[in-house]
Amino acid sequence: MKIFSESHKTVFVVDHCPYMAESCRQHVEFDMLVKNRTQGIIPLAPISKSLWTCSVESSMEYCRIMYDIFPFKKLLMAALAAVGPPNPRADPECCSILHGLVAAVETLCKITEYQHEARTLLMENAERVGNRGRIICITNAKSDSHVRMLEDCVQETIHEHNKLAANSDHLMQIQKCELVLIHTYPVGEDSLVSDRSKKELSPVLTSEVHSVRAGRHLATKLNILVQQHFDLASTTITNIPMKEEQHANTSANYDVELLHHKDAHVDFLKSGDSHLGGGSREGSFKETITLKWCTPRTNNIVFSSISELHYCTGAYRISPVDVNSRPSSCLTNFLLNGRSVLLEQPRKSGSKVISHMLSSHGGEIFLHVLSSSRSILEDPPSISEGCGGRVTDYRITDFGEFMRENRLTPFLDPRYKIDGSLEVPLERAKDQLEKHTRYWPMIISQTTIFNMQAVVPLASVIVKESLTEEDVLNCQKTIYNLVDMERKNDPLPISTVGTRGKGPKRDEQYRIMWNELETLVRAHINNSEKHQRVLECLMACRSKPPEEEERKKRGRKREDKEDKSEKAVKDYEQEKSWQDSERLKGILERGKEELAEAEIIKDSPDSPEPPNKKPLVEMDETPQVEKSKGPVSLLSLWSNRINTANSRKHQEFAGRLNSVNNRAELYQHLKEENGMETTENGKASRQ
Repeated sequence: MKIFSESHKTVFVVDHCPYMAESCRQHVEFDMLVKNRTQGIIPLAPISKSLWTCSVESSMEYCRIMYDIFPFKKLLMAALAAVGPPNPRADPECCSILHGLVAAVETLCKITEYQHEARTLLMENAERVGNRGRIICITNAKSDSHVRMLEDCVQETIHEHNKLAANSDHLMQIQKCELVLIHTYPVGEDSLVSDRSKKELSPVLTSEVHSVRAGRHLATKLNILVQQHFDLASTTITNIPMKEEQHANTSANYDVELLHHKDAHVDFLKSGDSHLGGGSREGSFKETITLKWCTPRTNNIVFSSISELHYCTGAYRISPVDVNSRPSSCLTNFLLNGRSVLLEQPRKSGSKVISHMLSSHGGEIFLHVLSSSRSILEDPPSISEGCGGRVTDYRITDFGEFMRENRLTPFLDPRYKIDGSLEVPLERAKDQLEKHTRYWPMIISQTTIFNMQAVVPLASVIVKESLTEEDVLNCQKTIYNLVDMERKNDPLPISTVGTRGKGPKRDEQYRIMWNELETLVRAHINNSEKHQRVLECLMACRSKPPEEEERKKRGRKREDKEDKSEKAVKDYEQEKSWQDSERLKGILERGKEELAEAEIIKDSPDSPEPPNKKPLVEMDETPQVEKSKGPVSLLSLWSNRINTANSRKHQEFAGRLNSVNNRAELYQHLKEENGMETTENGKASRQ
């Protein structure tokens, strides 16, 4: 890349023809300049500036902004101060703009001090120092053909002077030149020249045309061009409190627009905070970032302790847009007196964010960009505060090992490739980093093979640029070990984070593992032929023999059949329990109804006994099944299920089966042999 861009040299050419003495027809009222107007005095007639005055003032404003922000290594011709006003009666041929364009091209061919220093330092690579520049021509063209004539003049002049510079040690050929033609005309007239965007006239020359009205419109156009030419941006400071001159105890809020390098807004562009922008006073074409004034601090307080030291990511010189206005003057004097001002982003809700600071150093005012994120001086954030939320399963240990394997070190001895070309150490490091990151999951739950110790020999070898026979054997041995693990049905380190239930079955786990292993190997098969052999071994082991697949299929069917039969038995037992409970409930309900009917008949002496009376159902007459189950409840259903399951496992104690009220009579043979009988308290009595 060539050193020095078009912004290194800028030459202004202002037309000095008699027509530039014409009025711009933009009036300036004297009443605006007088503070206390005496009563009874007739106001003076308004005045207007000439086209020449407007052009010179706009050019000087362009230069002022450029020198405020770039005081070094940016050059502007300063010859306009010696040129007087245009003479309306002068000969147009003597003050033709063509002479100025030729002088501008000659100036661009001269070697500047910075270019000479760069060529001296580079010595053998002096050709890297480029010679580019820009010519800004302010004139009053007659037509589009007149503009083309000026462009042809510049192009021919560059061609001629490049021939002279090729044979000179004190001149440099112009490699690139930007011609900016500004056609200015009085307010109220129609323009005879059309605007045209940047157009390449030759490999050396590009040209653009701007048709602008004189006065403040020309000043605005030059203000926009200086931002485009030097990569500047605009920031408007709002709500600046300033004391009023008429009332010392009162203050009003003002706005001041500042220009600076666009890198001061790089954080806004990255975050996409478009709501911070807004149109400036000159129109919607020019945009500005709005920042709000905060409580100012003195320098000795801001930098007195480490707790008050603001972490800055950049500092850029500023230049006020309206340098002569009272708000701009008050702000610059305030900062030059040793005060610092914090600036915050305007937000509709939430806490304020301090993003910039204005402060002066050595008599120059800088816009400091404050870090709104964590500072490098603070403790590192917890892994749970990452972008992915509370993610705690990052492969931190593996990443540390990855960094150690790809650490950059000084490389002194040259290496040559197979084709004999010299290998660049930086390119070799990039190539190795690319190989190691072709497949490298960052989350533990997103990988299986990198969580398995059995896969480590293959994963650490497959990323190599070339494999040995021993490496191939180790990879094949790793694959055979995985096949043996699948045959034994060993568990795999499958993460169940975010899954419901028990997770995938064992067969599904191994299928995921094999797929991931194949992805890893396929990412490196282009490295060498031996990498292809590892993939072939992997694919051969993945394709199981038919008898093994049939055996697994039969095993899965048998497991499914057992699960279905067990489920059917459970459903049948549950259904039977419900049916028994419903039947018992019906019997009890009918018994209660008949008992109530019997009570009514008993209390009525005059009523004869009903002929078709049904016998009452006593609790002791209920079947053994209904009696044992009792009333319907969840506890009874669960107990029935447990008893049914226990009855399948062992034979119930005979005494418990024949007991009354869950009490079994023990030692019945003693009653027969000794004539004794047991009592409830355990004491025996003789009959």
